[in-house]
Amino acid sequence: MPIIVNLDVMLAKRKMKSKDLAELIGITTANLSILKSGKAKAIRFTTLEAICKALECQPSDILEYRKEE
Repeated sequence: MPIIVNLDVMLAKRKMKSKDLAELIGITTANLSILKSGKAKAIRFTTLEAICKALECQPSDILEYRKEE
């Protein structure tokens, strides 16, 4: 998949656990895990906004496009 999710990187930079982020943004740890693994088919803008607000980052810090070869 050409969209790479770098949520683990941002969590590490902010020294935050997935469980804590899930609680802050109001989603289950299971759903956050699906997003982190890159298996999610979509993400709501409200969820993306909440993640960016909690981690004090931009969407581009979390999502990356890589061209498939």
